[in-house]
Amino acid sequence: MILLQVSIGLSVNIFLLQFYIRVVFASHRLTSSDLILAHLALANTIILFTSGIPETMSAWGQKKFLNDVGCKILMYLYRVARGLAICTTCLLIVFQAVTISPGTSQWAGAKVKLPKCILPSCLLSWVLNMLVDLNVFLHVTGPQNNSNVQMALNLNYCSLVGISVQTALAIAAVLSLRDLFFVGLMTVASGYMVFVLHRHHRQVRHLHGPDRSPREMPEIRAAKRAIALVTLYVLLYGRQSIMLSILMNLKRNSPLLMKSHMALSFTFSAVSPFLMIHSDRRIKMFWKRESPDSNVDAS
Repeated sequence: MILLQVSIGLSVNIFLLQFYIRVVFASHRLTSSDLILAHLALANTIILFTSGIPETMSAWGQKKFLNDVGCKILMYLYRVARGLAICTTCLLIVFQAVTISPGTSQWAGAKVKLPKCILPSCLLSWVLNMLVDLNVFLHVTGPQNNSNVQMALNLNYCSLVGISVQTALAIAAVLSLRDLFFVGLMTVASGYMVFVLHRHHRQVRHLHGPDRSPREMPEIRAAKRAIALVTLYVLLYGRQSIMLSILMNLKRNSPLLMKSHMALSFTFSAVSPFLMIHSDRRIKMFWKRESPDSNVDAS
């Protein structure tokens, strides 16, 4: 399962990263949602590289392939990329919510200013998560053989050495506040978008009749894509939080629960690219244009 997620997820995310970067540079616009999608694909790629590949090697029997420095860098990049994924998903849903909002005076100013804030927001998310996850360098080490060393988490290739209760609570509080803030903001924006889309659907049915299904506008497809991404993230985030709390409160280590938790920890990074592909017609047109059959027909 891990190998399947990593191999497919990396391939699709790297393709999406190249595709959206190509679109951004071709249009000479750093203010569209394509930049956000490219940033999300980059975060997913880093997550799969820093967590998926080591987990795959560990599952195939490799244990001590990283030293202390390697573990610190690897875990730091993973934690930063995980924070980038939630920040970028939140930025995408807020951007789409403002985009499809009614063109009233109260939204007009936000529609003009928000596109200019995309690039600074992406840079700010890097700074925020790099600062929040600095504690990794203090508490993550290489594999520990000494049974006297208290470990809060053992991944076979890296270890999280046991820390004081006060420090653990402080770190957990900061990370939880960050995640809950962005998850809450995503939930509110998603609820607003569902309301706007429902109202739009009723208006369209009234104009075109119940038997006709008019072609969806690109903004509506993008909004549905954002809602699907947020729904997937919230569900997987809830599963991860519940599973992690169970693992941390177990009196005895459970290798099965730990392995299943790690196997599902990067499911969002492996599955979310397919939601982007499914809702973006430009990618389907790209595949048709690049496919051998179309080249044969053209010749």
